[in-house]
Amino acid sequence: MSLPHLADPAGRYRAMRLIRSFEELALEWVRSGLIVGGTHPYIGQEAVAVGVCAALDPADRLTSTHRGHGHVLAKGADPARLLAELAGREGGLNRGRGGSMHAADFSLGILGANGIVGAGAPIAVGAAWAARQRGEPTVVASFFGDGALNQGVLLEALNLASIWRTPVVFVCENNGYATTLPAGAAVGGSACGRAAAFGIPAETVDGMDVEAVRAAARRAVERARSGGGPSFLECLTYRFEAHHTMERRFRLSYRTAAEVASWRERDPLVAARADLPGADTIDTEVSQLLARAAVFAQESPVPDPSSAADFLYASGLRPRSGATL
Repeated sequence: MSLPHLADPAGRYRAMRLIRSFEELALEWVRSGLIVGGTHPYIGQEAVAVGVCAALDPADRLTSTHRGHGHVLAKGADPARLLAELAGREGGLNRGRGGSMHAADFSLGILGANGIVGAGAPIAVGAAWAARQRGEPTVVASFFGDGALNQGVLLEALNLASIWRTPVVFVCENNGYATTLPAGAAVGGSACGRAAAFGIPAETVDGMDVEAVRAAARRAVERARSGGGPSFLECLTYRFEAHHTMERRFRLSYRTAAEVASWRERDPLVAARADLPGADTIDTEVSQLLARAAVFAQESPVPDPSSAADFLYASGLRPRSGATL
């Protein structure tokens, strides 16, 4: 049983269109000041999130990254509540406390985005191990970028996943850059070579093709669910926008316009939309959905400053009186 909203090409296109339009709206809100602190746009990488999530069941889980809006939306999160979260409002997924880099929805198996590079991988391994101990047929997908390939915590997670044969699908979104550093200048060997060193089956896939990603992810998920252990997917993709919205202010020039343009010619939404009946209707529906989401987010109240110490602990305890936050 896969995620119902991603079960057919129309549903997968709709999810990619939702992610693209949501990110474009978020960029507008950053510029207007409705979102404070900026975001890491996911524009261009939509096929990875949707393709992987299309292979997951509703009870499966995922861990995300600082560039996580696409993963969260693809798994089924409410765009209105995600937008409210980015705007720091009480109606947000995490009552405005998480913001852009820490959105989570445990009810949907979204264990959280993470601002620390590679930090979602050990969480995914732990969650998968715990589910197996409980006898649950749960698979956990762990997203990370090429910048995480040299992080020790990712290598430790790969090692444990291999030893324990945990049902994890490691998804490397290789967009060619770790912030401004080209992957070719930072990664010795290869992404798949990292996994192979731990005996984990690895595959490189076209991350601009949602159906190619879905097919590879299905193989990996089926392997994990049947007890075959972890797999590793390297999805070759590209972000069309800046690493972070602050980048424009600094006028960084580590990519040429020609390079960006050549990748835009492979826009995953254009490919998914081709010959798809009802695509215009889907676009209109998504636009209307986000218009309602914008109203919800703006009408949602900001948190009361007196509640700043709430939710720091899972138990509900508050810091001691007089403690400095």
